[in-house]
Amino acid sequence: MAVTIRDVAKASGVHVSTVSRAFSAPHLVNPDTRTRVLAVADDLGYRPNRAARALTTGRTHNLGLIVADIADPFFPPLIKAAQAQARARDYHVFVADTDENPQVEEELIQTLSKQVDGVLLCSPRLSGKTIERLHEEVPFVVVNRRLRGMPTVLMDVGEGARLAVQHLTGLGHRRIALVSGPGGSWIGKRMREAVAGIGGLDLVLLGPCPPTEEGGQAVAADVVASRVTGVLACNDLVALGLIEGLYERGVRVPEDISVIGVDDIVPARLNRPRLTTIAMPTAAAGRMAVDLLLQSVDDGDSATVATLQTSLVVRDSTGEAPS
Repeated sequence: MAVTIRDVAKASGVHVSTVSRAFSAPHLVNPDTRTRVLAVADDLGYRPNRAARALTTGRTHNLGLIVADIADPFFPPLIKAAQAQARARDYHVFVADTDENPQVEEELIQTLSKQVDGVLLCSPRLSGKTIERLHEEVPFVVVNRRLRGMPTVLMDVGEGARLAVQHLTGLGHRRIALVSGPGGSWIGKRMREAVAGIGGLDLVLLGPCPPTEEGGQAVAADVVASRVTGVLACNDLVALGLIEGLYERGVRVPEDISVIGVDDIVPARLNRPRLTTIAMPTAAAGRMAVDLLLQSVDDGDSATVATLQTSLVVRDSTGEAPS
C-alpha cells in the first residue's frame, strides 16, 4: 500500500501538520525536525501529492525560468544552479526560451503565471513598462537588468568592462572598439557607461549586432575598417565569431588586434587563441535569484538588489598594441 503522510508522522514522532509544513513551508519548521521528517519520508518512500498540496496551500511549488536563448552557453550554468537551488527548497523549475523575441517572452510569462508561484526573468528583452504590468500577475526576479522596485540580481559587468579596457590600455592600446549586442540591452548600456570616462581612450562604438558567433563574424569588417587595435565584445560568442572573421581577412589575434569577450563560457577556454574574457558568476546568480524569488513568494515583493562581482580572466587573445 502507498505510504501516507500519517505513516511519516507516526514514524517521525511528530504531528501530521508538522510533516505537511516540512514539505510546504519548511521555514516554519525547526531545521532539525525537518531534516528528520525528510529522512523518514525518504526511507519510507513517501512522495507528497503536489496537486493536493497546491489546493490546500495555494502554492504550486513550481517556478518559471525564462532565458533569452537557451542555445547560448552563458545560460546552462545559471539554469542548472537555479534548478538545484529550487530542488533543495522543494520546488520544480519550468525552463523556457524566448529566442530573443520580446513578444514570445510576454506570451511565455502570461502562460507560466497560471502554473507557477514566481518567474525568473534572465536578460529580458521586454520594455520596463511591460514587465511592470506583468509583474502584477506573478512575482518576478530579474537577472541582469535593473528595474526600479523589483527584486534583481545583477552581475557587475560595468566593473568587468573597466578592468578589460584598463588591461588593454596597459598593453598600449588607445583606439578600442566596443561591440554592443541587441539594441536596448542593459548589459551593453552598462558597459558603455563604465568605459566612457576612461581617460586617454579613443572609443569606437560598433553594433548593435546579434549576440551570436554569426553576429561577431558579420561585424569583423567594421572592426577592420575602424582601425582599432583592441576590441571588447558584448559576449564570448560575438568575440569568438569576430576572431574567425578577422582571420578570414588576414588579421591576426592578438598580434594585429586584441579581443576580449564577456561570460567565460567553456568554448572561450578551448578556442585558439584562448579568449581573454570577463568571467560572469552565472551559477551564483542562479542560486541567488531563486532565493530572492522564494523570499518574495513567502513575504511579499521586495526591492532587493543583489550585485555579484565579475573578474577579468587574461588568456591568449590579448597582447601588446602593434607599433
